[in-house]
Amino acid sequence: MLPGLQTPIPGPRSLELARRLRAHESHNITYCSPHFPVFWEKASGANVWDVDGNRFLDFTSGFGVATAGFGAGFLTEAYAAQSAQLYHAMGDVHPTEHKVRLCELLSQATFQRWNAGPGKVMLGSSGFEAVESALKTAFIATAKPGVLCFDGGYHGLGYGAVSVTGRHEFRTPFRAQLADFAHFLPYPDSATALPDLEKLIRAAARDHSIGALLAEPVQGRGGEIFPPPGFLPLLRRLADELGFLLILDEIYTGFFRTGTFFACEKSGTVPDLICLGKALSGSFPISACVGRAAIMDAWPVSEGEALHTSTFLGHPVGCRLAVASLEHWLNHPPTAELRNLESALQQMTNLVKKNKSSVTAVRGAGLMWGLELSGNNATGRIMEQGLARGAILLGGGQNNNVLSLGPNLQLATGEVDWLGKLLCELLD
Repeated sequence: MLPGLQTPIPGPRSLELARRLRAHESHNITYCSPHFPVFWEKASGANVWDVDGNRFLDFTSGFGVATAGFGAGFLTEAYAAQSAQLYHAMGDVHPTEHKVRLCELLSQATFQRWNAGPGKVMLGSSGFEAVESALKTAFIATAKPGVLCFDGGYHGLGYGAVSVTGRHEFRTPFRAQLADFAHFLPYPDSATALPDLEKLIRAAARDHSIGALLAEPVQGRGGEIFPPPGFLPLLRRLADELGFLLILDEIYTGFFRTGTFFACEKSGTVPDLICLGKALSGSFPISACVGRAAIMDAWPVSEGEALHTSTFLGHPVGCRLAVASLEHWLNHPPTAELRNLESALQQMTNLVKKNKSSVTAVRGAGLMWGLELSGNNATGRIMEQGLARGAILLGGGQNNNVLSLGPNLQLATGEVDWLGKLLCELLD
């Protein structure tokens, strides 16, 4: 379905809700302007309706969560059944069977599929918690505090996660309260950058303080930066040689976002720890750090008080939804749908670039595409004008100059064509 707008955007109810929210939420959180935001009321497939009855096409999958589409039957059924039966438990004291099944499936979907032995799991609620679980695990396992990470990387905004996030605008305001254990490296965008990257990693590891290297297989918020094919194999080789652990953040790229179950599979790279979230449940806030069993077993056995836990760890609704999601992906990989949508998105973005001089580069694979625009802070106007025409879009890139497209599998090729025509109208 193409968008159907009943009122000007934002409509009267959205404007009133924005006024009320502005009065009672920290003004740092939700961006409000005369043209932004709309307030969602319901969603189905790739369509979203706001409180004023306007229908939009969502080209973000709700921050990459709803890869299967909004209202996917296997998720709504699991949610209804579990919430009617039990919607809270004591996940680190008296858990549910669904937590057990989820940990088993996470091992099967990662290290067992990669023929790398069993995996073990630490659950969380948000993606940054999975990253912080990985950082803690690496320190427990190696006793080395240093972490290599990358400029432009985004790993969440908890104090541990923001310390390894390569975006100064998130770290600088809190610099006085952050521990100085991260060493930032340039994220490579071509094969010619790999020899210099290897030299930098070797130099950083000389004092033997590096316990882990953390990387996104493809940078998401950094601007859909796809590294050269040799990038992850290089990291794996150096981790083995120099004695640090390889942590891959696949919170966004996991679950077929880049065309394969996990992005690291394209190069055959097996990490020591992998961080998952977003599409893990397709809806509910739950995340996981999955590691090689031998590494995870560096943690001491709980004697009644865990060193790392939280109230909602192993939430029964989240676990059941994640189980339903994993069973679906493992049994029904969306090969044909992905191939068709990837082809449509590639043709559309290349056509836009050919016709619009402001598009300086197109990068993408699977359901993850970015159009780099000339000039900094170029995406805000496109997001607002796109919203007024019925398209939900996101901006990205370190200079807010990349239009990020991350639709879900329910998007039709005709809707991709519609977006291409819209972008040709909105872009310079």
